[in-house]
Amino acid sequence: MRIVVLAGGIGGARFLRGLKSAVPDADITVIGNTGDDIHLFGLKVCPDLDTVMYTLGGGIHEEQGWGRAGETFAVKEELAAYGVGPEWFGLGDRDFATHIVRTQMISAGYPLSAVTEALCDRWKPGVRLLPMSDDRVETHVLIDDPEGEGGRRAVHFQEYWVRLRARVPARAIVPVGAEQAKPAPGVLEAIAAADVILFPPSNPVVSVGTILAVPGVREAVAGAAAPVVGLSPIVGDAPVRGMADKVLAAVGVESTAGAVARHYGADLLDGWLVDTVDAEQTAGVTAAGIRCRAVPLMMTDTEATARMAAEALALAEEVRA
Repeated sequence: MRIVVLAGGIGGARFLRGLKSAVPDADITVIGNTGDDIHLFGLKVCPDLDTVMYTLGGGIHEEQGWGRAGETFAVKEELAAYGVGPEWFGLGDRDFATHIVRTQMISAGYPLSAVTEALCDRWKPGVRLLPMSDDRVETHVLIDDPEGEGGRRAVHFQEYWVRLRARVPARAIVPVGAEQAKPAPGVLEAIAAADVILFPPSNPVVSVGTILAVPGVREAVAGAAAPVVGLSPIVGDAPVRGMADKVLAAVGVESTAGAVARHYGADLLDGWLVDTVDAEQTAGVTAAGIRCRAVPLMMTDTEATARMAAEALALAEEVRA
């Protein structure tokens, strides 16, 4: 079975671990979000790609869900001693090594897709990990700024998420560079060849949404022969993790499982899973032309996540039939 997953960071990575457990013999291609990418200290940092790679490769800090296990922060402390920032983005010493290798390879002329493949040779995540694009795309967030031009200013998504902790309203989400970007090699081919396409419980706006913003990707998913099934990142009208409700509000979408399904739309989704606490929303999703089921969606451990993945694949088979 050939499965394609459009994945963001922590939620996508943990779902992938469960998916691999559910179908260990499947051929899984992960199209990773690169809109979170940021340049820091002269280095290119790819948080979502690295979170998938570390999680599936056994190097993730399990409690955080991001960064390396057994991490130290000597370099960060030395940079702070020199007065070099930003101090709000904490790169660990082990993590620095990944970004140094990546930046060296890109400087030598290798595209991000080739660099990601080389990094994965070490970690062996058991999936084919592709960046959504080799081109530079960075998600920015428009926020209120009384002193700025027009009373607003744009900040990088990482600054909004990490430094500001999404405490200020997001007025718009802009994937800068997406309109000019091209899908990375293998992305469209994987979608066309897939038996199943899955949207994990990743952020629908700044993770999956940013991947779909790359010209050609949304059209490929919508036109794919494979069934497309998503799992809601919203349970009980609140994000399971993170602050997805803040960016959903910026695009005019309610923080409910049903609203997210309708945001994706029946042109993309064939099936949608909501948590059992949101079972009353299945009728509305079905009425929108998307087959919907209510199942437990809390990724409490790998076994529970594997059951979620199995439910998604079962719904895909139901759609196919």
